[in-house]
Amino acid sequence: MRWRKLGLVYCPRGDRPWARAYAHLPTPYRLDDRRIRVYFAGLDEHQFGRVGFVDLDAGDPTRVTRIGDEPALDLGDLGAFDDCGVVPSCVTEVQGRPALYYIGFQRAERVPYMLFTGLAFGRPGLERWDRFARTPVLDRTPREPFSRSAPCVLRQDGGYRMWYWSCRSWTANEGGPPHYNNVLMHARSADGVAWQPDPTPCLEPGLPDEYALGRPAVVCDGDRYRMWFSARSHSRAYSIGYAESADGVSWVRDDSRAGIERSEDGWDSEMICYPAVIDVTGRRLMLYNGNRHGATGFGIAELERD
Repeated sequence: MRWRKLGLVYCPRGDRPWARAYAHLPTPYRLDDRRIRVYFAGLDEHQFGRVGFVDLDAGDPTRVTRIGDEPALDLGDLGAFDDCGVVPSCVTEVQGRPALYYIGFQRAERVPYMLFTGLAFGRPGLERWDRFARTPVLDRTPREPFSRSAPCVLRQDGGYRMWYWSCRSWTANEGGPPHYNNVLMHARSADGVAWQPDPTPCLEPGLPDEYALGRPAVVCDGDRYRMWFSARSHSRAYSIGYAESADGVSWVRDDSRAGIERSEDGWDSEMICYPAVIDVTGRRLMLYNGNRHGATGFGIAELERD
């Protein structure tokens, strides 16, 4: 398995006050056979995040055909779980309506931030989204008290399945900010709103000095689930890992099959992270961030079939 990089697609020019820089977590959705809409989070001058979008030509997904002028989803209410920023993670359908699962973040005093998962429904045209509630659909629990977010949701068997990032603990870092310790979890839902997580992680850090896995992208190919995800260690910046599963719960990791690495130079030479995978007109595409977690924008790659 190998991904052929098609190149850098989009990075904000800085001419929109709400998106001066960054294009965090590119999140694709097929509008029709001609258009792919990619939602992302841009940051303003105070580092608050809002969801914007660009449209890509499905025939040439490196070509941007439209850039949204206004945020598709703005900051939450002051004091809410998403008052410092909203970041897209997955677009699907819930109860027959287009649904956006997003990361809401709040800055904190003793750790940098807390992240929980919100849900919003799309207005006609999908240029604006309305919150389902002012509270998260994935909130704190006794088993997961720190952060739960960056989900990938699939509709299956009349219900929904989710794979998401969960912070197991924070570790003090002498001379710098604390760092998170993250695992990937699996949950099920009958309605896409109330979620029942499995009690144990479906994938945990396992390589030398690795401490975090994040933003899973899961597809189901017949009898096999495939997952691409971000992986981070103390000695290496973000890379993209890979795992397979027969049931979506028990996973076998094999990063040698991820099929994508950092470039030797350029916008994704320092790190690659936050993959999202979509099938469009017979092609499987991966959108991902590069250096500095999206400061250089997002790019796209196409899977070369075996």
